[in-house]
Amino acid sequence: MSYFTKEFISFFTVLDNNNNREWFAENKSRYENYVKIPFEQFVQDMIFTIQEVDENLITSPKEAIFRIYRDIRFSKDKTPYKNHVSAVIANGGRKNVTDPAVYIEINANEMKFYSGIYQMDKDQIYNVRSFIASNLDEFNELLKEKDFKKYFGTIHGEQNKILPAEFKEIAKTQPLIANKQFYYFGKLPQNKILSKTLTKDLMKYYFAAQPMSKFLQEALG
Repeated sequence: MSYFTKEFISFFTVLDNNNNREWFAENKSRYENYVKIPFEQFVQDMIFTIQEVDENLITSPKEAIFRIYRDIRFSKDKTPYKNHVSAVIANGGRKNVTDPAVYIEINANEMKFYSGIYQMDKDQIYNVRSFIASNLDEFNELLKEKDFKKYFGTIHGEQNKILPAEFKEIAKTQPLIANKQFYYFGKLPQNKILSKTLTKDLMKYYFAAQPMSKFLQEALG
């Protein structure tokens, strides 16, 4: 089945040029019918599909989905609405900012599938670096794994300019050890958003991410 229609694409295309409360109020029914409800159904089905291979996953669309309303309190950009929908499929949903999970974001032009670690405290960063240092060959092999390279390319994230002494030598050959984040993502074109095989297509990204995600989960301890 197709979750999204051209009306989904149209809503966000027009929202980009009319990001204000008056326009949104006038188009609330469009948002509900073509964006909110279909996205909730899509997220529910993704949860069910992932649970077939991960029985430990416990979450719901309500926990997973981010609101479309932007927090503008501390932002120079005062537009009130996001130009996308997004969700975290993980235990605890969107409140889980550490475990390697699935983050999906869809706008008018493309869909993004993320996994890996986005937010860690100081001790967790040290633990992950120590684990990589102790299992460097395995980490390097996972980076070169065929499907990982095909769907994600490499690992991304901000880096520390100054490293603890025990990691400096390794950083010369594996600079990713300087990362404060370890995430990876792939993009799907607009036509895939409307595809009847969307969940099946996204599970290819899910399975491609699993070996690295399991490595990072073990690294967290």
